[in-house]
Amino acid sequence: MSDLLQSLSISASGMDAQARRLRHTAENIANADTPGYRRKTIDFQPASEGGVRPGPMRLDPAPFTKVFDPGHPLADALGQYDGSNVEMITEIADAREAQRSYDANLKIFDQSRQMTQSLFELLRR
Repeated sequence: MSDLLQSLSISASGMDAQARRLRHTAENIANADTPGYRRKTIDFQPASEGGVRPGPMRLDPAPFTKVFDPGHPLADALGQYDGSNVEMITEIADAREAQRSYDANLKIFDQSRQMTQSLFELLRR
């Protein structure tokens, strides 16, 4: 019984971690055209009771892209300003991976919940 409850906890921690990752990815996509925006990343760390927990949010130190637009208020003497360091292909791939991982954890959570429910019904008889 404790193994089933532990599997619920582990899969829930995975869903929480992937949901946070999806949120950061969505923020990155929304701010891809914001000048000076740094991409947000998140790492996962093992939890003491099993599963994972999201680590601290970090800003990607990659250099900004240079955007040529002499009429932009942030443009320098050469007509360039710092864009963001967000790459849409990377963000889309990260979002897809996080969504699939979330779905896999959700399936495990649902299966464990159904097994726990069945076990409780057997014990009531």
